[in-house]
Order: sequence, then structure tokens, then C-alpha cells
Amino acid sequence: MEVRREEMGKGKSELRIAMEELSLTCPGEGEEQQQQRQKRSSTMDLLCVSKHLIHVLDEAGPTLLVLRQDIQQNVQRLQDLLARDTSKYATLTVIVTEEVEEGTSKKVNSCTRAILWLARSINFSQHLLERLLNTSDQLSLEEIVEEAYAATLKPWHGWISSAAYRVAQKLIPEREIFIALLMGNCQQFEDFAGDVKVLLSILQPLLEEAKAVLAKHNLDKLKST
Repeated sequence: MEVRREEMGKGKSELRIAMEELSLTCPGEGEEQQQQRQKRSSTMDLLCVSKHLIHVLDEAGPTLLVLRQDIQQNVQRLQDLLARDTSKYATLTVIVTEEVEEGTSKKVNSCTRAILWLARSINFSQHLLERLLNTSDQLSLEEIVEEAYAATLKPWHGWISSAAYRVAQKLIPEREIFIALLMGNCQQFEDFAGDVKVLLSILQPLLEEAKAVLAKHNLDKLKST
């Protein structure tokens, strides 16, 4: 947490910090630091971007509190598994495959479900960021969120989750305020837009791995309550 605050103090946005942590190389890094990045795993990367997503939601206040709590619970589940054996559970594919073989993948508290919902939350965020960059200023953040929600999370939400979303939708801030929160200090919109594009390109292989292993075992269409 202290490191994150230090980076934010340097004018780096949450998205810039996430982008640098997920990148295989960063300007100014030595060979040893770059080798450490090469050792990252898809499980660690999923946790990394999910934690940054939590920080972004924290900045936005109570707007999407239910989504934030859901992400936090799923992050904790994967962290607990990774703490048991970091090397064994280095990839999302290994985790899902093991639970399928054990017959536990569809259980409510399974790590497979955690991976599924974290990937969906990231996909929602991806759609939201893309729409922020590619729509006119006349489109409100509420409209953009509604589009992203309909395209990613809504098909898999039951009535409880859908009702919670409708309540949260009433608390969504103005578009300009949200963008300012995402940009952080000392950053121009052009730089922010560039960071978003780079981050989304880095995230794509991660989402594709999760999607592939879940679809392989017919787990990609599991719904919530």
C-alpha cells in the first residue's frame, strides 16, 4: 500500500501503475528487475489487475460497492490458494483443471468461480474504459456504464445482483469527475488515453486464457444468484 501511495504521489495514475506492473519490461529497469517480470504468472497477473480495479472503485466512492466487495472476496480466495503453493497454482488453467478433476469447480466458493467473476469484472472495466475513450462528451457516465454492464455482467446476474446494480447506478458520478479520478495527478488526457490502450492490450492474453479454459469445461456460462 505504501508503494502504491508513493507511486500515486509521483503523479502516476492507478492505470499507469497497473500497466507497469503487468508489462514484461519498463523503461529504466535493470536486467534483474526485467527477469522478475518474466517470472510473473497468469494467476498473479489476474490478482494484480483485480487489486488495482478495487483501488479505482475505492476512488469512485460507493458507486459500485457491491462489485467491489465481490472482487475483494474473489481476490482473497485466489490469494489463499496461491499462498498454499505459488508454483503449482501459477496459471489459471492449472487451477480450473484441478477443480474440474476434483468435481469442485461449480461450487459457490470455488476458485474457478473466482476466476470467472474476476475475468468478467475486468471485461466490464475494459468495455467501460473503451467507451470512455471512444464516445462523445455528450454521453453520460451512467449511459456508458449501462452499456458496459449490459454487454458483460448483466447476462450472468440473477435478480439479487441485478437489483444491487440498479441501486448502485443511482450513485454514479459525473463523467468528468470519474475521468479525473482515473487520471490521477499531473497527467494529461492524451497520456491517460495512451495508458488505457496499452493496458487493454496487455490484459487481452490474460482474458483469453481465462475464457479458453472456462469454455473448454463448459464453465463460462455459470450465473450468480
